[in-house]
Amino acid sequence: MKLNKKQMLLLICDIVFIQISLLLSFILRFEGTLPNGFWKLYGPLIIPITVFKIGAFIFSNLYKKVWRYANLHELVSIIQGVTLGSVILVGYVFFFRVSFPRSIIILDWMTTIMLIGGSRFFLRIWKEYSGPVAASQNAKRVLIVGAGDAGEMVLKEYKKHKELNTRIVGFIDDDPAKLNLEIHGVRVLGNRNKIPYIIKRYNVDEVIIAIPSASGKEIREIHKLCSKNNNVTVRILPGVYEIINGDVSLNQIREVQVEDLLGREPVKINMEEVAAYLTGKTVLITGGGGSIGSELCRQVARFDPEKLIIFDISENNVYDIELELKERYKHLNIIPVIGSIRDMPRLRQVFKKYRPDVVFHAAAHKHVPLMEYNPEEAVKNNIFGTRNVALAADEFGVERFVMISTDKAVNPTNVMGATKRVAEMIIQDINKRSKTKFVAVRFGNVLGSRGSVIPLFKKQIAQGGPVTVTHPEITRYFMTIPEASQLVIQAGALGQGGEVFVLDMGKPVKIIDLARDLIELSGLKVGEDIEIKITGLRPGEKLYEELLSDKEETLATKHERILIAKMDEFESKLLREALEQMEQIIASSISDYLLKTLVKLVATFKPDRLHESVLYKKNII
Repeated sequence: MKLNKKQMLLLICDIVFIQISLLLSFILRFEGTLPNGFWKLYGPLIIPITVFKIGAFIFSNLYKKVWRYANLHELVSIIQGVTLGSVILVGYVFFFRVSFPRSIIILDWMTTIMLIGGSRFFLRIWKEYSGPVAASQNAKRVLIVGAGDAGEMVLKEYKKHKELNTRIVGFIDDDPAKLNLEIHGVRVLGNRNKIPYIIKRYNVDEVIIAIPSASGKEIREIHKLCSKNNNVTVRILPGVYEIINGDVSLNQIREVQVEDLLGREPVKINMEEVAAYLTGKTVLITGGGGSIGSELCRQVARFDPEKLIIFDISENNVYDIELELKERYKHLNIIPVIGSIRDMPRLRQVFKKYRPDVVFHAAAHKHVPLMEYNPEEAVKNNIFGTRNVALAADEFGVERFVMISTDKAVNPTNVMGATKRVAEMIIQDINKRSKTKFVAVRFGNVLGSRGSVIPLFKKQIAQGGPVTVTHPEITRYFMTIPEASQLVIQAGALGQGGEVFVLDMGKPVKIIDLARDLIELSGLKVGEDIEIKITGLRPGEKLYEELLSDKEETLATKHERILIAKMDEFESKLLREALEQMEQIIASSISDYLLKTLVKLVATFKPDRLHESVLYKKNII
């Protein structure tokens, strides 16, 4: 092993410490007085014990560690290295019948650990108490909520980065046993109810919530207590699943978001089941540049597919996600493809060239009010686009096909929901005669997606309000994008063909409550700084969403968050006739005819605008 100057200096110091350790062992053994003939006992051991221990240290990689960051792991390495050297020494003594007190070996083992370990950890102590000066009087004063492992890691990070000029004033923790105890010299000052008092007393500038397992209700309560002082910034450490594979870093600490207040449980996926159908396979994701599609790309990339094909009509979206994935996964074979799901020749060309094993179909028109004004486009994209992708998957022998559906497909009152229900019917119909396993996955609104209400609220708040809500009682189911994508991938592993999976969306959330939370997270007060304005329901908009129709029931799966919807039977002949009729009338631009066909096909479709239709007034519908 080639050593640099610092490593060589450390090795020379270790040789000296090994000699001192052996000498100390004799002194301890003979109670401070070296025996007669000491040098005859000591001399023959100097070279062997030095060679054995240095060799063991090299084998244990003690010269490949950065000792100024030494911790318990490094201490274990030292003990392992010293123990290995002592074991070799024992073998040497017995094999060559070296005559000297056997207790020396135990004493030498102990003193070597003390000297070698002490010298190494001295470097850590030197680093802690030297270098940049302590925080100045005008330093940012920080209070950490949570005196557990995460809080301790946050404190260590701040102590490490003294250049940030930050002073940790204390911890908050609800465990009475921790009150007034200290962590690295910082005291636990009280429970969460003391937060407003402590903020005022210690002139706190920033509060960091370091409780990865905290529920949305707990985060909301803590944030509310902190927000009683408008000058305090509240930040949060992400959930435990985001930090479980490494230590906390300061760039992980971020502003509290609406997702944190929802407090949804982290998704648990069966890694073996998912890896079995993704690892080493060619995966194609339509709409791969969109909100859901791009997150599916990120999640699939973790499972090391042979090829990842990002198919999208938007070149900018494809470019962005391709760039991100290439940076994160250096060896992943990413194939960016620009194309439309309406273009069957292009789809057949792509499927024939790359032969995907798995398809995630996320491309769709999803904006409810826009599709009410443009039903022809919803039909072209959501119905015929889905049929194109499904037929190509069947023709070229795709193993699994997973379609992203929506809760708006249940008892639809809008064109978007009705077209997605027809898309479900299409893949169920093709599944009956195909070797490909076709499944659909329904879920509700996704926080942070481009069609989400959150970006609109943020924009309205930035403009000074008002924040517009269509109805005071309107509710929606919400998921985070990673949560939805992980469950979609898991559903793909569970599917045997023909199922419509329903994701557990938790409890519905009032949109007006979401608006209030976002206003408060922005450091403003509802009614004083920002008004909430009720504007009335938009075309095709429901007061609340459903995940199942009244006629549907669910079946459990192996995953507690994924259910199977028992769907109403439909006639394949009726479906195909309706699709042919749609193709014939779609060029006429008379959307009422499309409504008529959709109503005939989707028995639960009750469009709000139906009574305004000319066909309705003429008793044609």
